[in-house]
Amino acid sequence: MPDGTIYHNPKCSTSRKTLELLRDNGIEPTVIQYLKTPPTRAELAKMIKDAGIDVRTAVRKRESLYGELKLADAGDDELLDAMAEHPILIERPFVVTPKGTRLARPIDAVREIL
Repeated sequence: MPDGTIYHNPKCSTSRKTLELLRDNGIEPTVIQYLKTPPTRAELAKMIKDAGIDVRTAVRKRESLYGELKLADAGDDELLDAMAEHPILIERPFVVTPKGTRLARPIDAVREIL
Protein backbone atom coordinates (compact mmCIF):
# COMPACT_ATOMS: atom_id res chain seq x y z
CA MET A 1 0.00 0.00 0.00
CA PRO A 2 1.28 3.49 -0.72
CA ASP A 3 1.36 6.09 2.06
CA GLY A 4 -2.41 6.20 1.90
CA THR A 5 -5.46 6.75 -0.21
CA ILE A 6 -7.94 9.61 -0.29
CA TYR A 7 -11.37 9.30 -1.85
CA HIS A 8 -11.38 12.81 -3.16
CA ASN A 9 -13.70 15.33 -4.76
CA PRO A 10 -11.64 18.29 -6.02
CA LYS A 11 -14.73 20.54 -5.91
CA CYS A 12 -15.08 20.00 -2.13
CA SER A 13 -13.12 22.39 0.09
CA THR A 14 -12.97 19.83 2.93
CA SER A 15 -11.55 17.27 0.55
CA ARG A 16 -8.95 19.73 -0.79
CA LYS A 17 -7.94 20.74 2.75
CA THR A 18 -7.63 17.08 3.77
CA LEU A 19 -5.38 16.35 0.78
CA GLU A 20 -3.27 19.35 1.76
CA LEU A 21 -3.07 18.07 5.37
CA LEU A 22 -1.84 14.70 4.14
CA ARG A 23 0.81 16.28 1.94
CA ASP A 24 1.86 18.69 4.71
CA ASN A 25 2.52 15.59 6.84
CA GLY A 26 4.73 13.97 4.20
CA ILE A 27 2.06 11.64 2.82
CA GLU A 28 1.60 11.52 -0.94
CA PRO A 29 -1.61 9.52 -1.17
CA THR A 30 -3.18 7.74 -4.05
CA VAL A 31 -5.96 10.13 -5.06
CA ILE A 32 -9.16 8.45 -6.16
CA GLN A 33 -11.73 10.83 -7.56
CA TYR A 34 -14.58 8.73 -6.30
CA LEU A 35 -17.20 10.36 -8.52
CA LYS A 36 -15.24 9.09 -11.56
CA THR A 37 -14.01 5.84 -9.97
CA PRO A 38 -16.42 4.97 -7.17
CA PRO A 39 -15.67 2.31 -4.59
CA THR A 40 -17.66 -0.89 -4.86
CA ARG A 41 -20.44 -1.50 -2.37
CA ALA A 42 -18.14 -3.96 -0.54
CA GLU A 43 -15.24 -1.47 -0.47
CA LEU A 44 -17.56 1.23 0.81
CA ALA A 45 -18.96 -1.03 3.54
CA LYS A 46 -15.41 -1.94 4.61
CA MET A 47 -14.30 1.71 4.75
CA ILE A 48 -17.33 2.62 6.86
CA LYS A 49 -16.72 -0.29 9.23
CA ASP A 50 -12.96 0.41 9.43
CA ALA A 51 -13.66 4.09 10.14
CA GLY A 52 -15.82 3.06 13.09
CA ILE A 53 -18.86 4.97 11.90
CA ASP A 54 -22.35 3.91 10.99
CA VAL A 55 -23.64 3.87 7.43
CA ARG A 56 -25.93 6.87 7.95
CA THR A 57 -22.90 8.99 8.97
CA ALA A 58 -21.29 8.19 5.61
CA VAL A 59 -24.23 9.55 3.59
CA ARG A 60 -24.40 13.12 2.30
CA LYS A 61 -27.80 14.10 3.61
CA ARG A 62 -27.54 17.61 2.14
CA GLU A 63 -27.41 16.17 -1.37
CA SER A 64 -30.74 16.73 -3.17
CA LEU A 65 -30.70 13.12 -4.38
CA TYR A 66 -30.92 11.97 -0.74
CA GLY A 67 -34.37 13.53 -0.49
CA GLU A 68 -35.42 12.53 -3.99
CA LEU A 69 -34.66 8.88 -3.21
CA LYS A 70 -36.48 9.20 0.15
CA LEU A 71 -33.51 7.82 2.11
CA ALA A 72 -34.36 9.44 5.47
CA ASP A 73 -35.93 6.21 6.73
CA ALA A 74 -33.74 3.79 4.75
CA GLY A 75 -31.85 0.97 6.43
CA ASP A 76 -28.12 0.35 6.12
CA ASP A 77 -28.40 -2.01 3.15
CA GLU A 78 -30.59 0.42 1.25
CA LEU A 79 -28.20 3.29 2.01
CA LEU A 80 -25.18 1.27 0.87
CA ASP A 81 -27.00 0.32 -2.34
CA ALA A 82 -27.85 3.97 -2.99
CA MET A 83 -24.27 5.14 -2.33
CA ALA A 84 -22.84 2.43 -4.58
CA GLU A 85 -25.24 3.38 -7.37
CA HIS A 86 -24.97 7.16 -6.81
CA PRO A 87 -21.48 7.99 -5.45
CA ILE A 88 -22.48 11.66 -5.04
CA LEU A 89 -24.24 10.40 -1.89
CA ILE A 90 -20.94 9.34 -0.28
CA GLU A 91 -19.76 11.76 2.39
CA ARG A 92 -16.23 12.90 1.71
CA PRO A 93 -13.39 12.49 1.96
CA PHE A 94 -12.52 9.04 3.24
CA VAL A 95 -8.82 8.58 3.98
CA VAL A 96 -7.12 5.19 4.32
CA THR A 97 -3.57 4.83 5.65
CA PRO A 98 -1.66 1.87 7.08
CA LYS A 99 -2.77 3.16 10.52
CA GLY A 100 -6.50 3.09 9.75
CA THR A 101 -9.45 4.63 7.95
CA ARG A 102 -11.26 7.86 8.76
CA LEU A 103 -13.98 10.02 7.32
CA ALA A 104 -12.43 13.49 7.42
CA ARG A 105 -15.40 15.18 9.06
CA PRO A 106 -13.96 16.92 10.93
CA ILE A 107 -10.62 17.05 9.15
CA ASP A 108 -8.80 16.57 12.46
CA ALA A 109 -10.09 12.97 12.58
CA VAL A 110 -7.46 12.18 9.92
CA ARG A 111 -4.63 13.17 12.29
CA GLU A 112 -5.34 9.94 14.22
CA ILE A 113 -4.11 7.85 11.28
CA LEU A 114 -1.12 9.90 10.10
